[in-house]
Amino acid sequence: MKKELETVVKDIEKNFKATRGEFREQARLVVQPEQIVEVCQRLRDEHAFEMLPSITAVDYWPQSTPRFHVVYQFNSLSKQLRLEVRVPLDGNSPELDSVTSVYPNAGWLERELWDMFGLRVQNHPDLRRILMPYEWEGHPLRKDYPLGYEEVQFTFNFEEIQARKPKPPRYPDEGWEV
Repeated sequence: MKKELETVVKDIEKNFKATRGEFREQARLVVQPEQIVEVCQRLRDEHAFEMLPSITAVDYWPQSTPRFHVVYQFNSLSKQLRLEVRVPLDGNSPELDSVTSVYPNAGWLERELWDMFGLRVQNHPDLRRILMPYEWEGHPLRKDYPLGYEEVQFTFNFEEIQARKPKPPRYPDEGWEV
């Protein structure tokens, strides 16, 4: 780990009681949900992490505590550093505060968290669906979301699935065969 990044990690550990980790030589911190806005402010203002390129989540279902980890990726272009911050969320009431006051682009990313994972983002200026239709029920990236009826086609089951697919008409006046 770079010396500059080590300084940042130690500062966040000390001031926010964060848990440190590393995966494939990339630094990782785990902070509590109520601290995420303060952590973002400190990273931006004191450590020059001026960019928040990504926010996503991981669903650990059937585990419920924590069921989700919200993953924030921070970049410092001036220092050429990258840092991952994770926020664990309980599966019964997955809520966290919006960081749009610190990083305005987080608005779009947090809307995706709501739409795909059902994670409620408090104090968000416009929390509504962004990828799915408004009338859609459920959140498709949750592991307990029903998958539907269509089996995935692979080389070993190609003929079986092709036999069940409707055949397109050969001529414009023909109907579809089932």
